[in-house]
Amino acid sequence: MPLMKKSWIILSFFLLAFGVSFAQNGSNANDGNKNLQNPGTRSKPVKEDSINGFHPISGTNLELPKSNPHDQIITHKGYTLSFNLSYHIADWVAYKLTAEQTVPVVERNNHFVSDPLLTSCSISNDDYKNSGYDKGHLAPSADMCYSQQTMAESFYLSNMSPQVPSFNRGIWKKLEEKVRQWAIEDNSVFVVTGAILTKGLPTIGLNKITVPEYFYKVILDYTEPEIKGIGFIIPNQGSQEPLQHFAVTIDSVEKVTGIDFFYKLPKDQQRIIESTVDLNEWHWTTLKPHQKTDTHNSGTIHSGSKRCTGLTKKGTQCSRMTSSPNGKCWQHGGD
Repeated sequence: MPLMKKSWIILSFFLLAFGVSFAQNGSNANDGNKNLQNPGTRSKPVKEDSINGFHPISGTNLELPKSNPHDQIITHKGYTLSFNLSYHIADWVAYKLTAEQTVPVVERNNHFVSDPLLTSCSISNDDYKNSGYDKGHLAPSADMCYSQQTMAESFYLSNMSPQVPSFNRGIWKKLEEKVRQWAIEDNSVFVVTGAILTKGLPTIGLNKITVPEYFYKVILDYTEPEIKGIGFIIPNQGSQEPLQHFAVTIDSVEKVTGIDFFYKLPKDQQRIIESTVDLNEWHWTTLKPHQKTDTHNSGTIHSGSKRCTGLTKKGTQCSRMTSSPNGKCWQHGGD
């Protein structure tokens, strides 16, 4: 049995042993990860008003997880990362992504360099040379395309991780693109990305950079009226499975990483948002782009985009933007 496949099965049993709750597809509780189904461990779907009755709190840095005192916390303009000095890779990279920031202002530069703020560990391009692994972004360069500084920072080696090429250029890229779509659709999202790090993993290079077997991503949509969260755990290998196959609750990711995500939220909000997922609340098909870059002033042109005229279950106007001729977003019957 291939090592990665065997490890995925082991992780599956580990998750189930700890009662991890996986994503539910609406009231049918159709687990997005078929090989991890266990009806006894699923959470009940949250009623619409349980989450959407919340009033979002004001504040900054909601995306930041609780920090590990043994890590080095580094804050750049576009993202913050927690660098694990034992594994020579980031535990997490966190940032808020807005719809405006998804509009390309600068081009990808492909200039991988050392992080000038990383003082306690060395990483070099030579560590990846002839390793067979890509220098895979945790904070994608396409999420940092809104300024020269953020683009340059996205290529710091502290933001890289050894990724199997078919993973980095396949299923992982699809997830990154999906997050940008959600940022456009919901105006903004909070994103945390990292690797599941355990003892005994292989390393590459003289600086012994750990090669993860699994990567995770958690997303929080904290824009009214439809507040929601979702997590993903994906093996570091190529996959033809749909993204829903890897969807889990944020609590599930917390259990296998030991990281406390979105802890700055009020406890009642954190408990409900992180313990449940309704796949029907997230759009899985590719939307027609509704934004483009104005080449004359690098501003954003919303090509006929306007707020959806549909109503939520609470009777309030939907907050999504749409360019559909009927004035409605995908969830309310738009094109």
